[in-house]
Amino acid sequence: MKAGSGTLIINIMSEGKAESYEGVYQCTARNERGAAISNNIVVRPSRSPLWTKEKLEPITLRNGQSLVLPCRPPIGLPPAIIFWMDNSFQRLPQSERVSQGLNGDLYFSNVLPEDTREDYICYARFNHTQTIQQKQPISVKVLSAKSSRERPPTFLTPEGSKSTKEELRGNVLSLECIAEGLPTPIIYWTKEDGILPPNRTFYRNFKKTLQITQVSEADSGNYQCIAKNTLGTIHHTISVTVKAAPYWIMAPQNLVLSPGENGTLICSANGDPKPRINWLMNGVPIEITPDDPSRKIDGDIIIFSNVQERSSAVYQCNASNEYGYLLANAFVNVLAEPPRILTPENTLYQVIANRPAMLDCAFFGSPLPTIEWFKGAKGSALHEDIYVLHENGTLEIPVAQKDSTGTYTCVARNKLGMAKNEVHLEVKDPTRIIKQPEYAVVQRGSTVSFECKVKHDHTLVPTVTWLKDNNELPNDERFSVDGDQLVVTDVGDHDSGTYTCVANTTLDMVSASAVLSVVAPTPTPAPIYDVPNPPFDLELTDQQDKSVQLSWTPGDDNNSPITKFIIEYEDAMHEAGLWHHQAEVSGTQTTAELKLSPFVNYSFRVLAVNSIGRSLPSEASEQYLTKAAEPDNNPTAVEGLGSEPDNLVITWKPLNGFESNGPGLQYKVSWRQKDGDDEWTSVVVANVSKYIVSGTPTFVPYLIKVQALNDVGFAPEPAVVLGHSGEDLPMVAPGNVHVNVVNSTLAEVHWDPVPLKSIRGHLQGYRIYYWKASQRNRRHLEKKILTFQGSKTHGMLPGLEPFSHYTLNVRVVNGKGEGPASPDRVFHTPEGVPSAPSSLKIVNPTLDSLTLEWDPPSHPNGILTEYTLKYQPINSTHELGPLVDLKIPANKTRWTLKNLNFSTRYKFYLSAHTAAGLGSQITEEAMTTVDEVQALGPRISNFTAAAAETHASISWDYEGPEPVTFYVEFGVAGSKEEWRKEIVNGSRSRNFYGLKGLMPGTAYKVRVGAAGASGSVSAEGVFETGPAMASRQVDIATQGWFIGLMCAVALLILILLIVCFIRRNKGGKYPVKEKEDAHADPEIQPMKEDDGTFGEYSDAEDHKPLKKGSRTPSDRTVKKEDSDDSLVDYGEGVNGQFNEDGSFIGQYSGKKEKEPAEGNESSEAPSPVNAMNSFV
Repeated sequence: MKAGSGTLIINIMSEGKAESYEGVYQCTARNERGAAISNNIVVRPSRSPLWTKEKLEPITLRNGQSLVLPCRPPIGLPPAIIFWMDNSFQRLPQSERVSQGLNGDLYFSNVLPEDTREDYICYARFNHTQTIQQKQPISVKVLSAKSSRERPPTFLTPEGSKSTKEELRGNVLSLECIAEGLPTPIIYWTKEDGILPPNRTFYRNFKKTLQITQVSEADSGNYQCIAKNTLGTIHHTISVTVKAAPYWIMAPQNLVLSPGENGTLICSANGDPKPRINWLMNGVPIEITPDDPSRKIDGDIIIFSNVQERSSAVYQCNASNEYGYLLANAFVNVLAEPPRILTPENTLYQVIANRPAMLDCAFFGSPLPTIEWFKGAKGSALHEDIYVLHENGTLEIPVAQKDSTGTYTCVARNKLGMAKNEVHLEVKDPTRIIKQPEYAVVQRGSTVSFECKVKHDHTLVPTVTWLKDNNELPNDERFSVDGDQLVVTDVGDHDSGTYTCVANTTLDMVSASAVLSVVAPTPTPAPIYDVPNPPFDLELTDQQDKSVQLSWTPGDDNNSPITKFIIEYEDAMHEAGLWHHQAEVSGTQTTAELKLSPFVNYSFRVLAVNSIGRSLPSEASEQYLTKAAEPDNNPTAVEGLGSEPDNLVITWKPLNGFESNGPGLQYKVSWRQKDGDDEWTSVVVANVSKYIVSGTPTFVPYLIKVQALNDVGFAPEPAVVLGHSGEDLPMVAPGNVHVNVVNSTLAEVHWDPVPLKSIRGHLQGYRIYYWKASQRNRRHLEKKILTFQGSKTHGMLPGLEPFSHYTLNVRVVNGKGEGPASPDRVFHTPEGVPSAPSSLKIVNPTLDSLTLEWDPPSHPNGILTEYTLKYQPINSTHELGPLVDLKIPANKTRWTLKNLNFSTRYKFYLSAHTAAGLGSQITEEAMTTVDEVQALGPRISNFTAAAAETHASISWDYEGPEPVTFYVEFGVAGSKEEWRKEIVNGSRSRNFYGLKGLMPGTAYKVRVGAAGASGSVSAEGVFETGPAMASRQVDIATQGWFIGLMCAVALLILILLIVCFIRRNKGGKYPVKEKEDAHADPEIQPMKEDDGTFGEYSDAEDHKPLKKGSRTPSDRTVKKEDSDDSLVDYGEGVNGQFNEDGSFIGQYSGKKEKEPAEGNESSEAPSPVNAMNSFV
């Protein structure tokens, strides 16, 4: 091992064979703080074996037959590079007919007599050992008799109609198809249900090899290679699966903690298959290390709590699967260090006035020290109103002024001590040029001078330099600097230019420039330059079917030579009045041979171009009509999509008139099922862009082609496009649905995928409907929707309410819509910690007692077990006294504290408990009285905080004397950063204040205070902003058009009900009413899901007795239409809508009924109006 380092050196030349060093190496670095280990390093010697001796018989075959010359190179390390050469070491030519495969074999789609030779030699080059191995020459003789019969293509490699390929993420995917046939087949590549990535797709070996670089999971799928010649077409499908070695999502980072602090190590990796996560400590598996009560392992997270110095160690995270592994070291360093300031003492900083000043204060300490800056010996702390305090301790003065000069003190504090350091700042006057050099025009041979006077700070010494055209002055005695002046004598033409005076100090630089122009005797008048005159005398000669010669005479160039001519054409038959670019020729040519298209009535014109610009166009030439011909091109953008389950809509982009090449443009549309043996079905249609095939099976792949034709003939054979007939709703629901409750607000749902044949369309994803069971109102359930894209078979349900009953089902979704729902699954969320009590107020203050009254939490999230009340006195300097802790039964909402000190202010903290733990707290302050009749002091009550994603609304009531100054302080909960403080306007009535610029998904602490002549008072609270949302959906129920539509429907229903009641009064009771009277709690019949009408009452079921205590029999529930909206895939971006507190807002198609009153339910049947409201 190399001295002074961890480098291991193996000298193979002098220390034995390379094979003896083959193996896996790992480096370990260790000291008293722990041990770090490196990744595994695999050492393998290179190998370049010889070819196995074999006897190769000469090969004789007829002209036109296919041939494969095997190479079968020896297996070396690294693999050899294969190429074919002859005895003269010349590479054998390759083409679409003859090519080398990925395995090194040489493939002939068909042989020709010129392929006869005796020296087909396969070479293997091993680059690492710099050796080349040679196979025995192969002799091939092609009989030059009559060629074999022409035949359609067949694949030489790969064999069969289907094959598979597996590749690792990030590698290059190489797919190969080599076909034989006569004539030589041409290879095409497509991807089923997708397109090839344009920037990562490359074709090699005459398009026989398809390569996709940097492959990812999205590149998995079926790839199809198509071999085609004039006698037929064959296909081969390669199913590609992209796996992935582990890769980091978040590697563990070093932690520096102080004793008693908490922290986490996160090791998050992904791959396919999912990597296994293993933790090590100091290179030893963590399972066999001594237990540490401050450490808890939770999968890919290690949680540290109340750490001690003995907890210092190096942790390793190993993420591995069958394709590779990752390893990362993270040092957990538990330090207890008082602050140290690393910036040298009495550092002097100098800046120019009106520029920023940066004063450094590099520091170190554990826990992380807080930094304060002071100016002068007795100055107060500097705040961020005119200063900027950076996290690294630097103090920034954005605009330094002369009065900013002075001594600044940096103070670093943590719980172990304090350190301070003084630095000095000097602000200097800027350097200015008070007299600048001036523009000068002089004649040849004269003298010129430029003056440059500089004013600067008296403590700085400037340096004045002269430049000519931004370079040093010429080394010429004619140039001299005399004080503030530059003098140039005997001026010549070459002295013209820009002269610059540059004044430099150690802190700034200024410059000023002037232009010197040297004039000569009065010059002759300058020539007039302009664009050329237009060409003229256009003439057409040598007129052919697809070409013509155009000649012209140039116009005057107006003193600027003509550089080129532009030729344009007009098609008077199809686009009269529109001129198009035809060709460009050099400015020396006056003729041009023009290529023409069939069936176009041409006119030409010419424009001349010089350095000034273009001329006007020439007069148009005579017209020339070319003969008609068959189309050269077929229509583009051919697609096949079904609009109904039993049709196939074929569309294309038609040819324009110019592309038709003749009269009578039509299209031959052909189609057949991809996986069937049917012949092509064809139909000729007029010049349209769509054709509909009816009576097709549902969602079947079709091969489609559209060929153009006119009165002369057909266009070339078109390319084949893959399409699908129409989709229909899925037939089957997902099976084996089960739910794993992760915590009180999160559940994981798993299901089995629906077979592709039952989906009957393009799989869009799976959709989960879930709703909270309501004990009060079972008739109208608020369903939420979460959609998971693609073929996922599991997903997370976020934003659940703790201590609640939920029901869900799963449906598969295709391009047509949803399939049937799976059977409902019921699950329960556990208890969570409660929210803070809704309110807290202090009443009946006396000399030695205070009475507290409060309301229970608005969100108990479980069964309340008790309340915790803490309180402590506050003295006149706002210092807090000892804290008293009381436990109060859960059924109490009032408590009187006795034996308190008179005329003393107390601060109270109240929070509730459930079995899950302690909830948030609410605070309040109050004073005992001096005597029994003394008035209450100032107080803040009814303090609330409502939060959204990036802002929060704070409100409170103030009681007490005025005037007072209100302020709001807030900061991230648990953070050591200073709280931000803002002064706000307020009054004795209800006060509101908005906090903006908050971070989503973050807990904040906030304090509201009031200070006045009678003292100060404050109240605290905690709130959490909602999670970040990618976008927000619009609630359809709040849209004006929707509300208007619903009102119109309700009005029509009301009119219908009035008519029904009138007829009922005339004709007696309906049977429905009799059935309603026969039951204590009848239910309303559901609407039919397909057409929205009322279902009929069933005689067989109406007289079944209801279960005791049941509000809604399972067979008589009112079906509510499912929500049309959905929350997108959890963890893959969120389009759902949230309340300001971060919870989900469900969007539903029905209005919510008013909840029934407490107590026994009415035995009366609901009125038809109420029944209707369930469906509106």
